[in-house]
Amino acid sequence: MTVAGLALDASNRSPIVLLRDPSGRRQVPIWIDHAQAHNIVAGLQQSQATKPLTHDLIVSILNMGNLQLDRVIIHAIERNNFQAVLKLCFKKSTEENSTEIIEIGARPSDAIALAVRTKCTIWMFERVVAEASIPVNEEADAEDQDEFRRFLKDVSPADLIRHLKDSDQVNEDPFESSDSEPKSEN
Repeated sequence: MTVAGLALDASNRSPIVLLRDPSGRRQVPIWIDHAQAHNIVAGLQQSQATKPLTHDLIVSILNMGNLQLDRVIIHAIERNNFQAVLKLCFKKSTEENSTEIIEIGARPSDAIALAVRTKCTIWMFERVVAEASIPVNEEADAEDQDEFRRFLKDVSPADLIRHLKDSDQVNEDPFESSDSEPKSEN
């Protein structure tokens, strides 16, 4: 997911961060507070404040503690609230090449603010995208659906089986069993 931008909810003027899927066809809106919106915008603009913002401070602490933010994962929606996890890599020692993965729960807005500062990836579970996303490009979605319908209309079952056989994805005899004894159907 990438940060597509920030918007304001027209009904209550609450900020919304918009995360876009890699295909660019779906967006997930996450309502956040004004301070978090400011922190995300500051991270996106890479602006240097006279005093570090909280998320800048956290990035400095991570660096000093030999921790690296590997990725942010938005993994659930519970009671209308998104849940996120920070995946941190901790290098145990410079002599050994051993790394430990640490997970810390976080608000999605904090996780996103840290992700834009560290340029780490933002991941979202597919079930969360399915539950909370809105279509961005309905025309492209409709074109894909039409193209798939044309494909299904033009392909015969024999063509499909032949293709699967050619790519070694199906047995030569579809009724052949992997067991030594034949199976009977009752």
